[in-house]
Amino acid sequence: MTEFLKNLGISGGLEAGLVPVALLFLLGLLVTGLLIPNLRLYALEKGLGDKPNERRLNKELLPNVGGLAVFAGVLASLVLAMILKPAILQTVNIQLLAIVLGGAILVLVGFIDDQFELPSLFRLLIQFLCAALLVVNGISIDITWLPHWADIALTLFWVVGITNAVNLLDGIDGNVGGLGFITAMSLLALSSQFTARGAATLLLAGLAGACLGFLRHNFNPSKIILGDAGATFIGYTLAAVAMLGTVKVAAAASLIAPVVILLVPIIDTTQVVLKRILRGVRPDTPGKDHLHHLLLQRGFSQRRSVLILWGATLLLTVISMVIQRVNPLVIALYALGTTALLALAVLLRVQEASRAVAPIKEL
Repeated sequence: MTEFLKNLGISGGLEAGLVPVALLFLLGLLVTGLLIPNLRLYALEKGLGDKPNERRLNKELLPNVGGLAVFAGVLASLVLAMILKPAILQTVNIQLLAIVLGGAILVLVGFIDDQFELPSLFRLLIQFLCAALLVVNGISIDITWLPHWADIALTLFWVVGITNAVNLLDGIDGNVGGLGFITAMSLLALSSQFTARGAATLLLAGLAGACLGFLRHNFNPSKIILGDAGATFIGYTLAAVAMLGTVKVAAAASLIAPVVILLVPIIDTTQVVLKRILRGVRPDTPGKDHLHHLLLQRGFSQRRSVLILWGATLLLTVISMVIQRVNPLVIALYALGTTALLALAVLLRVQEASRAVAPIKEL
């Protein structure tokens, strides 16, 4: 197996321990998937959820606490990682703790916002503080020909921008859960090519598993949603991990890969902000001008709209791997494996929804 992985060009986390990576993925999936039913029932009992209104697509109270389960899944996988691979994680323990702490803060603030609607400027301030937490712990973009202050500014803009871009896509069932899974899997495939990124590989394995475990309950018709707590956590973690272990880059071209991978949320946020500015309204004003809204307006169903956005994200991740000259066999295994797992999660959810509807039709 080790020789086979070497032939694929895979090193670091996978070569050092393929089994631990698989275990972290499965643990993230199981913890998240098993927590969701109880969390959903608790949320319904306490009225914790998105109530129907003119902007939302749900017709009844929809629990918005799914992000808590995703965070718990990632946290459980990291605890296991500390036990199984202390050598790989030893040099970046502080950095991983910084990501977890920043993510935990965003989950807490996001959960409060989901229930009580905090001021947007306050949420933005918290996001910048969480981004700064990464910088002071050595997780940042470091372009050799840029002054240090410019690297810091670029890092803050990257983290806050991606955090919000991913969150803004969370307006339709399964969108961010699927995007988070696809992106985490692609970054995992890329990080596994470098020994220095073993810690990122392990963290991404847990995140990918947690997103897939959540998606099993979130594909249309959704039983639970991420809420701001989960969407901002996924966006923040992806933005942070994209920088983890990269150390220094000699040119801005080295940033192309993560930008391409996350191009769907970047395009969505950019076009929304520009449209709203041109209309003379604040960028954070609620509206139905996101990519998923545009697809729905063209007559696509929720399911087809999500599948289109998933497909675009998957294509972009493949393009990113080609740009970085990843082994074609690795690209093929990634694309096929990711597609198969997504299809399985969707199939299970659709079958479950069909069984729930069948008795009602009989009555």
